[in-house]
Amino acid sequence: MGPTKEKNIRIAKKGKSRQARRTKATRLKLLSAARQIFAEKGFDTATIDDITERADLGKGTFYYYFSDKQDVIGELVDGTMRELTDTIEKRCEGIRGLPDLIDTIVKVHIDFFNSRWDDFVLYFQGRADLQLVESYSGIEKPFLRYLESIEKLVDSVIDHRLPRSLLRRFGCAVAGFVSGYYSFAVISSVNDDVDKSLMNMRGAFVSSLTRFIRESLSAEGGRKLSGKTSEENKGELLG
Repeated sequence: MGPTKEKNIRIAKKGKSRQARRTKATRLKLLSAARQIFAEKGFDTATIDDITERADLGKGTFYYYFSDKQDVIGELVDGTMRELTDTIEKRCEGIRGLPDLIDTIVKVHIDFFNSRWDDFVLYFQGRADLQLVESYSGIEKPFLRYLESIEKLVDSVIDHRLPRSLLRRFGCAVAGFVSGYYSFAVISSVNDDVDKSLMNMRGAFVSSLTRFIRESLSAEGGRKLSGKTSEENKGELLG
């Protein structure tokens, strides 16, 4: 291969690399604008025109990267929930006690959303949207992965396996608390000691969830024992 051809190949590669960077930057610009608009207006009220105007890009550019508004919502929710789920799993690694695990799960949510209001709004709206008969397609899977991750973490620190329905109630309770936690922070006045109030709420919530899991374990253990012979029950209770 001659020097001229090699030079042309290098130039072509650099051109492709620049194009790839521009493409990625434009896509991220649209996603950033959409995140801001959804936080301000909500999923339903926001329009593609709002997004492109905020991004200072043409409508044709939007459709080059996304098929419709639902496509953007799905990608934003998926990215936020994946990052949150990964953070929860990393921070909870090695924890063996139930109260410590629950407290850490709650604290991760608080730390994660503390300086990411736009992402919290995505979380809040996505969770609320799932309760509707007709919700935005694609947002249910990230939330289900998130709930299943929390369920597995709880399952890993308890002695007996609980029904999935009970673990799902636990995951939904965490999501509900986080939503309420930030809603309380938003409506509180400047003079309120919000941090102290929220800390008390968090402590009470962790205690309630711990009690819920332990009572569920006791109930499940009793049901399992009731289905066995008296000799089998005696053996389990003693040993």
